[in-house]
Amino acid sequence: MTTTPPPAPAARVPEAARDTESGESRRRELAHFLRSRRERIAPEQVGLPPGRRRRTPGLRREEVAQLAAVGVTWYTWLEQARDIQVSGQVADAIARALMLDAGERSHLFTLAGTADPHPHLEGPGMSPAMRAMLDQLEPLPAAVFNSRYDIVAYNRTYARLVTDLDALPAEDRNVMWLAFTHPLWRERMLDREENTRLMAGKFRASMAQHLGEPGWKGLLRRLQQNSAEFRQAWERHDVVRPGSHVKRYLNPEVGLLAFDFSHLWLGPQDGPRMTVYAPADAQTRERLARLLRIVTAEGTPAAV
Repeated sequence: MTTTPPPAPAARVPEAARDTESGESRRRELAHFLRSRRERIAPEQVGLPPGRRRRTPGLRREEVAQLAAVGVTWYTWLEQARDIQVSGQVADAIARALMLDAGERSHLFTLAGTADPHPHLEGPGMSPAMRAMLDQLEPLPAAVFNSRYDIVAYNRTYARLVTDLDALPAEDRNVMWLAFTHPLWRERMLDREENTRLMAGKFRASMAQHLGEPGWKGLLRRLQQNSAEFRQAWERHDVVRPGSHVKRYLNPEVGLLAFDFSHLWLGPQDGPRMTVYAPADAQTRERLARLLRIVTAEGTPAAV
């Protein structure tokens, strides 16, 4: 009786070779994406003369390089899928030159393998309708957050809930960053240890869906480098799903504020959301009305 020998096991591709192949695929996709975005823009849209002898639609490579303030040869290599490094600042300049929307911008940074230096530009919440909704909710504090906890948009009472958000650099308007590193935010967020523990657990649960994304890795690295408390919380590997509990803040202008809060999800669960802070007691409601009178008297603009 003859037996058929078992098939030989498939040869395993070395991990280094898989990484190389993945990098090459990503560079090719980036090259095709940049070319497609470049070809859809008419020169007049970016203030350039239309010219008479254009063989291809849209902008030329040298025009994109000029608008982004990068070298023509370097940009040409980028569209040729050469193995070159793209910094966050250069990717930002290219995104602006190509007039990318939020989704396209995020795609560019993912393909480039670099962190967005202005992550607050991502995600929903910046439309006039959303701003009007935030405005109409006053005096209730309300804000739109993306899934990475960047504060995308907010109304006047949220802007002054703890400290003056408008005075902070855009890259620091992230509730994780503020809760773990901003001295005044940490001082005025009551029940801080419990709240930061929950926040770190929620962040870990959300990050499971974004492990390969540069923006998430950049925020995680920044928190680990600047907060020993965050490092300790992160190393516990706690995972917390979104939920409700009372939050208390010591506002420097009107005193203690206590809130219940609810989320209006603007995308998939754990994704972008609008959060509204409802007074947990009559005293907070009265103090919120007073806070709104203060910011209105100062001429603070409505929803940002």
